[in-house]
Amino acid sequence: MSAPAAVQDAYGRLKRWLVADALPLWATCGLDPAGGFFERLGQDGAPTNAPKRSRVQARQAYVFATAAERGWMPEAQARAAAVHGLDALNATRRADGFYVTPGPRPATLDGMGELYDQAFALFAFAAGHGLTGGYEAEADALRKALAPYAHPLAGFAEAPGHAQPLFANPNMHLFESFMAWQAVSPDPAWAEQAAALAWLALDRLTAGPGLVLEQYDADWRLPAERVVWPGHLYEWAFLLLRHDAADAKHRNTALWLIQQAEAKGVARGVAVFALDGQLRPVDRGARLWAQTERLRAVATAAALRDDVGLWDATLEAAGAVEAFLATPTPGLWRDWMDEVGGFRDEPAPASSFYHIVGAIAELERLIER
Repeated sequence: MSAPAAVQDAYGRLKRWLVADALPLWATCGLDPAGGFFERLGQDGAPTNAPKRSRVQARQAYVFATAAERGWMPEAQARAAAVHGLDALNATRRADGFYVTPGPRPATLDGMGELYDQAFALFAFAAGHGLTGGYEAEADALRKALAPYAHPLAGFAEAPGHAQPLFANPNMHLFESFMAWQAVSPDPAWAEQAAALAWLALDRLTAGPGLVLEQYDADWRLPAERVVWPGHLYEWAFLLLRHDAADAKHRNTALWLIQQAEAKGVARGVAVFALDGQLRPVDRGARLWAQTERLRAVATAAALRDDVGLWDATLEAAGAVEAFLATPTPGLWRDWMDEVGGFRDEPAPASSFYHIVGAIAELERLIER
């Protein structure tokens, strides 16, 4: 079945907001003429003075490269904004080949450090390559720089020789980035590395609990303390379907992740932030990025299975995203919702734009293309 009329209407509203409000705002107020993109815009549209992270420059480059590819804004403007972000990203290259935010290395490893940043650098270079035909040399060099971080079984550790803890999140984004390069490059190494991370997800991360945890012990063994982020269950599910929806193991695992996230990780119409190992809520707040990941995962699964219930979930997820986007200045968003449905009064983080664009692009593929 095609998407129900109500889902199509919700998609239309989201795309109009993106094209008419968000892209023009972030291409002007969000772009720093001195280099790169601002980290945050206040709810009045004014930039804040937060330090610029390499991952945000990478994500914003992807946003505007996608806008150019999809015809969401004038191509010359979108292309210039994307290259502006890629130039800022390249300026963060360290002597060891990593792209990192200037400053001291983090004292603790939490899965969102330097390895995480490299995933987004690769992702941005893939978007830049699709747009300009360049950035292949940067991506090849970064892939070589990542080699010492490879785990003997599969995936990547936080540092060379680091045994534990191991984190699913940066490996998920490396999976996404390898697939992005697989789509634009004939080099078989990208497809091989994407397949290796699919194996990690299907045969290691989801083994035992049937879910992807946030953190693992050495050799991807299950830890004593288990944490599940529903937003990441949706994100892994979408990426597995993107990698090979025709393969039964990919498809069944992805649909199971979505089913569990829908059953245990959604309350009051939103994907909550965190569950424990028994899938009981430990943080009933909600973040925008998790709503966007729910939206594109359930929409993809709904189209794949021709499933009325999943289309209903798609409509609910779209409504949750729209609630986060309802701000005094059109084109901005809220990041955090508390457990009773109130929003934090804080600037809009640029980092969320990548998630929003990913969801709208998937809806466009399902509905228009």
